[in-house]
Amino acid sequence: MGFSREALIESVSSQMPKKRWKHTLGVVESAGALARKYGGDPERAELAALLHDVAKYWPVERQREIIEQNHLSPELLSYDKQLWHAEVGAYVAEKEYGITDTGVLDAIRYHTSGRVGMTLLDKIVCLADYIEPGRDFPGVDRIRKLAASSLEEGLIAGFDSTISLLLEKRRIVFPLTVMARNDLVKILEENE
Repeated sequence: MGFSREALIESVSSQMPKKRWKHTLGVVESAGALARKYGGDPERAELAALLHDVAKYWPVERQREIIEQNHLSPELLSYDKQLWHAEVGAYVAEKEYGITDTGVLDAIRYHTSGRVGMTLLDKIVCLADYIEPGRDFPGVDRIRKLAASSLEEGLIAGFDSTISLLLEKRRIVFPLTVMARNDLVKILEENE
């Protein structure tokens, strides 16, 4: 990697408001803890967590441009702009920060939506984003409780809360999130 951890922290933190940086640090802490608990690699989990929101506060037009010019999941442009930063973040992690670990890049790419066949690292970063200590939304305590005994149960509860909120607000639901949730349910049913 071309950047030291300190340089990475300095660069990423400069691209977001203080409150979001505090959230990022919470995700780093939670991702490291989940990785240690569930047999993941804490270093990779913390790296993905550190970069997961790098592009979140970039102007949406800049995000759109990166998606269009680099042919990154163009279908994303038909869905909520809140999803774009994950795909753009993975691109930035690779192109600007020299991250070559595809697992880390995918964990950044799918931290908002999930995906079918989530890897251990995907699950850790996605769930850490839901449960980091600064998060405060209806149902977060239940998600944290479930996360203490199962990554999958925690993620299903997280996806359920996201999907419910979108339905309540009559917003479009990104199909990949529904598919990711269903895949996790299937996995748990098969293991019963």
